[in-house]
Amino acid sequence: MSGKVHVGNLDSNANDDDLREAFSDYGHVLDVTIMRDHETGRSRGFGFITYGTDSEAVTAIQELNEQEFHGKRIRVNFANAQSAGGFRHDNHGSYG
Repeated sequence: MSGKVHVGNLDSNANDDDLREAFSDYGHVLDVTIMRDHETGRSRGFGFITYGTDSEAVTAIQELNEQEFHGKRIRVNFANAQSAGGFRHDNHGSYG
């Protein structure tokens, strides 16, 4: 079973290849995605890494959470499952 981690507080200049390189030290990286603004293309400051197994994801979280990456202290944890479409069903009416 694959493990997906959320990486927060990314530097705006970080790219997918940078993340893949840093996170591949802890397991087989299947996918890397930095979330970007649709209009400007700029990083939104977070991304996702998918590993081949949950144990690889756990290792990456333990080793990289609160470590410096591109001059910023990143936050690394398991990605939360979202409902389809990313709509929050908490009566706040916001997306994402």
